[in-house]
Amino acid sequence: MHHKNTFKAYAAMLAGLIIIGFSAILIKSAEAPGLITAFYRVFIASLVLIMPFLLKWRKVVAIPTKGIVMAILGGVAFGFDTALWSTAIEISNATIPTLMANLAPLWVGFGAMLFFKEKQKKGFWIGLTITLAGILLMVSHSYISKDGLLVSIVLSLIAGMFYGTYYLITQKGRQLMNTLQYLSITSFSAALILGVIVGFSDYNFTGYSDKTWIIYLVYGIGIHVIGWTLINYAQGYLRATTVSPTLLGQPVLTAFFAWLILGESLSVWQISGGIVVFAGIYVVNYSRLKQR
Repeated sequence: MHHKNTFKAYAAMLAGLIIIGFSAILIKSAEAPGLITAFYRVFIASLVLIMPFLLKWRKVVAIPTKGIVMAILGGVAFGFDTALWSTAIEISNATIPTLMANLAPLWVGFGAMLFFKEKQKKGFWIGLTITLAGILLMVSHSYISKDGLLVSIVLSLIAGMFYGTYYLITQKGRQLMNTLQYLSITSFSAALILGVIVGFSDYNFTGYSDKTWIIYLVYGIGIHVIGWTLINYAQGYLRATTVSPTLLGQPVLTAFFAWLILGESLSVWQISGGIVVFAGIYVVNYSRLKQR
């Protein structure tokens, strides 16, 4: 690999990681329900992504029907993940739900065993045990202290399952179309499913402050389009064993930004449990990447 491309890939990965680290901060900063913020994230992103998508209409027509179906299903999974994760952040703090969302490699491992008949190595089960111990540590103390974090953890765990489902679907869907095509369809599909969820809720699509609309724009364009495009670029030049563990830095950055910008602090129990969970996620992640 050319040294210049390698440097650019590492720079893109670092920039993308820092950008997505602000995701939870924007949700907490918006003067709106987390569900509404999640909707405008993918809705605005889909409007931006549809432009280059339509400019290459001939390639779009050539997409196999199976690929479109996979992208739509991926968008539905991503929509439910974002809805639950954003709600969890709204009712608790920015850090713990973000950490729980990074449990996706664990759910992907189970899904791969169930649907793709993959066998998991010993490291996967060791990581799973460590992760569950960390979750139990946080959940048990939250239940005793009644700090309200329990509901957030449960919502985040379910969100992580949907995120893992998105990964599994994407693993197959991306074989049938390029990144732009897949990201455009999944974003539009996620916007539709979130729009339906909001429609059945008591929330309104409008009536929010100028500050909140600016956050919607930054979230949709800055985080979803720019942040993930940078990471996808890096994935084209760097090994998965480099990119995937590096992305585990997101909850760490989120915790730092939440402390710096929002003034959030974590209890000793949350920090201890979070460290254990983080260690377990890393072991699971490393085990799956090594297996590949």
